Amino acid sequence: MALSALDLFSVGIGPSSSHTVGPMRAAKQFADGLKGGGLLSSTTRVQAELFGSLGATGRGHGSDKAVVLGLQGLDPETVDTSTADDQVAAAALDAELRIGGDHRVDFNWDEDVVLHRRKSLPAHPNGMTFRALDHTGTVLSERSFYSIGGGFVVDGDADAGAKVVADETALPYPFTTANELLEICSREGMSISDVMLANELVWRSEAELREELLKLWAVMRECVDNGCAAEGILPGGLNVRRRAPSLFRTLTADTGVTDPLRAMEWVNLYALAVNEENAAGGRIVTAPTNGAAGIVPAVLHYYVKFVPGADDDGVVRFLLAAAAVGILFKINASISGAEVGCQGEVGSACSMAAAGLCEVLGGTPEQVENAAEVGIEHNLGLTCDPVGGLVQIPCIERNAIASVKAINAARLSLHGDGSHKVSLDKAIKTMRETGADMKTKYKETSRGGLAVNVIEC
Repeated sequence: MALSALDLFSVGIGPSSSHTVGPMRAAKQFADGLKGGGLLSSTTRVQAELFGSLGATGRGHGSDKAVVLGLQGLDPETVDTSTADDQVAAAALDAELRIGGDHRVDFNWDEDVVLHRRKSLPAHPNGMTFRALDHTGTVLSERSFYSIGGGFVVDGDADAGAKVVADETALPYPFTTANELLEICSREGMSISDVMLANELVWRSEAELREELLKLWAVMRECVDNGCAAEGILPGGLNVRRRAPSLFRTLTADTGVTDPLRAMEWVNLYALAVNEENAAGGRIVTAPTNGAAGIVPAVLHYYVKFVPGADDDGVVRFLLAAAAVGILFKINASISGAEVGCQGEVGSACSMAAAGLCEVLGGTPEQVENAAEVGIEHNLGLTCDPVGGLVQIPCIERNAIASVKAINAARLSLHGDGSHKVSLDKAIKTMRETGADMKTKYKETSRGGLAVNVIEC
């Protein structure tokens, strides 16, 4: 399967790529299918059922709201984040949905969006089923979808083991393992970002790709700016106060401080700002997921602010190298917390950011692969245990810690020649196996770990 960097990095809405972005996209696909199939005019009611992790933590992740928005024709990339909650509230109050944006159907919030906390669909923990009915209650259309991480959605009729949306585009330099990628680099005398660039050109021109990647970087920067400016308490009931604005004021006021670790404080700020915005339902870039969306932007900000000679070309190369690593996780393991735990989200993002930074710091392909391996190796076994089903505790701080870890991994790898005992491929395989062995309660169900111990205390 062919994957683009623009598949790994996409603009969406918080708080979760798999629980918010994916369900919204799936709901929109279902609504679009009704219209395309000529069934919309006969539809008088639409029902949605969410299963597995979507059902267990869907309220905290806004999955129910996302479904309502998607059914009404809204897209995660363009939905007005400032009015999204109001639009959902209006649909519930008016007892109607506008399917696809214009076709009215009756709507009962409690009956038509059902979250099953203990039921699952067979292929993936993030399953959902949509159903359209006519005025007699006859089912006109029923489709299931799976949100497989990072906002990716596959149809329920797809291969049960599908890790990516099918794309059979022939690439000039196809790779499915880090070893294959390194062989290409060695044979062709190319960097990892060079290989990714050559592959991306099958979909769009270099100028178009550059423009799209820099747009993503602009969204990341805007997200940090918004997070540094927004005061107050995050929604959801945990009463978590935003910390980024206070830290931003401290760092900008202390201009004369010579603390050698001050750069780390800025990295913490960038990650906190992004993930607080994500938790508040703001505009975000999946990198590769929303729950881990602060790591790549934080490390990219570090590159731009603290690395001499940093420029837009470096930003593009950073994102391409990071995407190459993200693809390896996506096709060989998972980036879904509901499937493999937080090692698949924060771990893969840490690995991606380490690779991207090592690339722009002049690392060889072998050093970049080493940096990526260090990034994931020290996140293996990381559970996904969001308190209250919200991406706030421990998710926000976890992004800050992993961002610093990614920088350290990149810098550490540059002091070696790229040779190391544990390959990235072996680390990814280990992550997949660890995720399979991990109990379900530690995989984004809020039934284990901090999710229960914090509440009990």
